[in-house]
Amino acid sequence: MSAKSAIPIVVGLSGGVDSAVAALLLKEQGWAVQGLFMSNWEDDDDGYCTAAQDFQDARAIAGELDIPLHRISFAAEYRARVFDHFLSEQRAGRTPNPDVLCNREIKFGVALKYVHRLGASHFATGHYARLIQGPGGVELHKARDATKDQSYFLHAVATGHLAQTVMPLGDLEKSAVRERARRAGLPVFDKPDSTGICFIGERPFREFLSRFLDPRPGPIESPEGEILGTHQGLAFYTLGQREGLHIGGRRGRSEQPWYLAAKDGARNALIVVQGHDHPLLCSSALTTGPVHWLSEPRVAPFRCTVKVRYRQVDQAALFEPRGDGTARILFDDPQRAVTPGQYAVAYEGDRCLGGGVIESVIQTSAQQAAA
Repeated sequence: MSAKSAIPIVVGLSGGVDSAVAALLLKEQGWAVQGLFMSNWEDDDDGYCTAAQDFQDARAIAGELDIPLHRISFAAEYRARVFDHFLSEQRAGRTPNPDVLCNREIKFGVALKYVHRLGASHFATGHYARLIQGPGGVELHKARDATKDQSYFLHAVATGHLAQTVMPLGDLEKSAVRERARRAGLPVFDKPDSTGICFIGERPFREFLSRFLDPRPGPIESPEGEILGTHQGLAFYTLGQREGLHIGGRRGRSEQPWYLAAKDGARNALIVVQGHDHPLLCSSALTTGPVHWLSEPRVAPFRCTVKVRYRQVDQAALFEPRGDGTARILFDDPQRAVTPGQYAVAYEGDRCLGGGVIESVIQTSAQQAAA
């Protein structure tokens, strides 16, 4: 019997293939595996939430692996700690990333506490990331499969919570994960990946948001102040957006598509430009809110790479910590559609150092000339 057989571990079983294979691998390694299904969104009257089917899939996985399955709802905590903040940021005209808060507050927050109540010493998930024991403690590294890496979404989790976590898929390609599930007879081996907002799922975003936020129409303008149309509220749009602006062709203008370049909260106006690479869509630098460090906090400027959105290719930058815990980040190359409310996450090679909420963007000289 493996030495790990005496160590209980709880796997967050979502009903998908990734968490199913995480549980499979841990059981093969000799852990005493239990499953935990979380259904944290209970407003399911529109047909988009898949929690009921996901639970049935989780039950089938647990049955196939012969492990116990617990079910819990953290809907109240999710509403208070994640969704209320999401709505507040949207009202302010920013574009939040609820998946980052969901990981910090729910999956590796209240759920981790519940795992300990179940008597387990560790919590495991199907995230694509690697946790490596370094000289100063646990380190968060990118997954081997760069196309699936989720370290960006995990950068705000407390280091102490990561130390109590196992992520078995970090060294695997997604194709290998599906093959392991198929060979093991797991019924979800070909189930499509989940998308959309954490625990809420994929749904028409503007329609969903309008259930919680009232429309606040205002002008859509060119940088020169020409009125081009009417928007339904700053909350319903994001920087860089092309679809949904409903701006037709204009006499005397090119036929290039329009993109959202800025939000003017004081005047409740959207500023749009023509052309995917218009200077007003680009920024040379940004400032962040307080930085959450997953390494020893830096005090001096240093070179690194930075992501300002999930799946973005790492961008070379100078990271300048500030005395108040915030930071300024200067990019080697201008970045398109840097969006307040999203996160800037820093890396040294494959190691995630941490990150902070994007608070403001700094214009390039080309921007200033074009404005």
